[in-house]
This record gives sequence, C-alpha cells and structure tokens, in this order.
Amino acid sequence: MTKPRPKRYLFEQEGVLAPLLLAPSILYIFALVAIPFFLAIAYSLSDVTIGDPSLDFVGLENFRRVLDDAVFRRSLRNSVVMTTVTMVLVVLIARVLALVLTMDFRGKWVVRFLILLPWTTPVSLAAIAWLWMLDSLFSPIDWTLRYFGFIDGSLNWLGNPNLAVVSVVLVQVWRIVPLAAVIIMAGIVSIPEQIYDAARVDGAGFWRTQWEITNPLIMPVTAVAVLFGAVVVFADMSVPYVLTRGGPIDATQVLPTWAFFRGIQAGDLAQGAAIALFLLPVLVAIAIGILRLAQRSERD
Repeated sequence: MTKPRPKRYLFEQEGVLAPLLLAPSILYIFALVAIPFFLAIAYSLSDVTIGDPSLDFVGLENFRRVLDDAVFRRSLRNSVVMTTVTMVLVVLIARVLALVLTMDFRGKWVVRFLILLPWTTPVSLAAIAWLWMLDSLFSPIDWTLRYFGFIDGSLNWLGNPNLAVVSVVLVQVWRIVPLAAVIIMAGIVSIPEQIYDAARVDGAGFWRTQWEITNPLIMPVTAVAVLFGAVVVFADMSVPYVLTRGGPIDATQVLPTWAFFRGIQAGDLAQGAAIALFLLPVLVAIAIGILRLAQRSERD
C-alpha cells in the first residue's frame, strides 16, 4: 500500500514561493530604475521646466541643443578621459594590493582594514574630508610637502585646472581601489596551488609566474573589477561636485554634474534629462567592450 503524499502548503510550492521571493527585487528595480528612466525619456522629448511642468512634445530638439553645447562636449570628454585614467591606475594599484592581501604576515588584518576603509566610508563624507585635505590654505598635503622642501608655497589643488583634474582622479582611485583589490584577490585565491607548484618545478621565478600564470588566469575577474569601477566612476557626481563643482572653468565638469546643473539648478528639466541619457550609450559601450575582452581572455 502506497503512502499518501504529504500535503504541501501553498508557500512550499516552487511556483508560488519563487515569484514571491523575487517580487521585492523586481519592484525595487522597477521603482528606482525603470520609472526614472522612462520619465527621463519623456522629459528629454519635451520642453518641461521647473516653472512650466507641461510636457509639450518637441522631438529631438533637446538633443540637438545639447550636442551644440561646448560645455557638454567637454563634460563628455572629461568623463571618458577621467574614467579611463582612473581605471588604469586602479588596476595597477589593486593588483599589487591583492597580491599583498594573499600573503601571510603579522598584522594582516590591520592592512586589510586600512585597504577596505575607503570603500566602506560614505562617498559624501569622504569627499568632504578630501576637500579639507586639498584646501589651498589648510591642506596637510601641502604642509607635508613644504616641510620636506618639495614646494615653497601652495599647490592650489582645486584652483588650478590641471591639478583639479588630478585631484578628482586620485580621489576616485582612492575610492575604487579597495573594491577592485578584493575582486582581484578572490581571483588569485581561486587559482589552484598545483599550477604554481608545477611552475616552480620548471624553474619559473616570481615575476615569470605572475606574468605568464597569474595575470592570464585572473583576466576575466579583472575585467569584472574594471566594469564595476568604470560604471561607478563614470556615473558618479558626488566627488567632482563636492570637490570642484565642475570647475575651475569646467575643467572637471562631467556628465552627471552638468546634467544636475542644467536640469536642477538651471531649472531646465528637459535639457538635464537629455544630458543624463547620454550616460546610457557610453556605459553600454564600455560594458560590451569589457565583457568581450573577458570572453576573449577566457577562450585564450
């Protein structure tokens, strides 16, 4: 005699439980991503402003005006160049830190804490702290350089156009390096130790092992770190806004800050939405390029 099947409650059924568990995430994405995205498209195709909220259709006029704007073109160039330079420095520094984090030494937990601290610090508070450290009068960095005789006066980090760009890039590197280091460290740890043992038997030294074994094997993981970091830096408004407000003379103006200035501070919501939408194709192009590079490295 066969035993009767145990009665399954409604929430124990996969067809019911799985959608219920996924529903909060889907609602979150829909509310915070889908709705603002389609609203931005509607705004960019209209003449809506803060003073006139009526959505009168104007077609692609806002995009034409944006492309004719010299500040927008400079902002786009700054976004691409600063993101590229930032990620090159991030990969180089994170690669070294990841290797350090995989070693065994006394005080390793202190080093890990100091490396991860920038990523855990809220970006607004971190940017304000850097604003003080780069101040033209009270900068401890300038004081240290003067103390050791490297400079005579003040470098005016945020007032000089070139130094302002360097300052924003360095702060972004300081923010993103911990995340990239942890991702790359995970890739290094996942490499089987037998591969390194075989390389040592064949007489491979440290640098040859790193160049011919570790670097190729962690290339897909490094691509993921670059993708995450590039998206964060390219779409970030907090660091350039807090440090320089896009200045001096729009030297550090990027797409997120220019969209904010045009759409919120200037009251032209349609122009701000059109500028913000240019983030999408650039980010998609970056993501496709990095993912293709990762897939090619996996095949090789």
